[in-house]
Amino acid sequence: MNMPRTARKTSLSNIYHVMLRGINRQNIFEEDEDRLYFMNILGRCKKGSGFKLYAFVLMSNHVHLLIEPADESLDTIFRRIGTRYAVWFNQKYQRVGHLFQDRFRSENVESGLYFMTVLRYIIQNPMKAGIESRPGSYRWSSFLAYEQGKGTVTDTQYALDLFGGKQQLVEYLNQKNDDDSVMDEASCDRRLKNDLAKEKMRRITQCSSVSEFEQLDSSLRKEYVRKMHHEGLSLGQISRLTGMPKTTVYKAVQVPEDQAGAEKPLQLHEPEPDFVLYCMDPDTIW
Repeated sequence: MNMPRTARKTSLSNIYHVMLRGINRQNIFEEDEDRLYFMNILGRCKKGSGFKLYAFVLMSNHVHLLIEPADESLDTIFRRIGTRYAVWFNQKYQRVGHLFQDRFRSENVESGLYFMTVLRYIIQNPMKAGIESRPGSYRWSSFLAYEQGKGTVTDTQYALDLFGGKQQLVEYLNQKNDDDSVMDEASCDRRLKNDLAKEKMRRITQCSSVSEFEQLDSSLRKEYVRKMHHEGLSLGQISRLTGMPKTTVYKAVQVPEDQAGAEKPLQLHEPEPDFVLYCMDPDTIW
């Protein structure tokens, strides 16, 4: 018998730390185009819902947000965000089925001290995952908005007031800490170094080059691709090491072999003109 889900406790401050995670911890972002599309969805939903977003970070297989809802519930907000992105992502990568874990995780942020802790934890997620050496070099987070004092998506004023100014806040966000007691998923986003990825590829396939891999039987190549992905290689790494297009790699990972030929041709559709809030501008401060 299925047990009913426990109702979420309402935060006394109405502020929540929320995490969206890929089902089975799989990647939900493969390249910057995916991250940009998610930011357009986030900005669009923020504009329509009226929620405040105090911090966010986009990792490869999960997203962290520090959010204060307005008129809509968290469930409504993230059902809309998750559904819109999953439809687009599945179409782009010829994928079927759920993209996100069925229910997002959330925790209440009910004090100024814990708000500060969660804010820094979210900002430093890429650094702790080995993606950057200091906050700011990875652009898919709110750090630069706080460093500049404002952003296009991030609502910075509450934190600036809490810290008494930008300098104190930025110094705090750069401090070394032991904030891993917060909902920790950074370790799940660690990418294998290229040398280790090559070593795993050779061990699994007994091939040391793209040309050797291409000589393998098609069904065996697909089996090896699934094994490499299971051991932590990203789609991009597998594509580079095997010479297979990324969409083909994704199809091999996601679709059972007996269904591989039943997929519809890839048809990517650009978002409607009124949907696009942000373009691929490296100078955008989120």
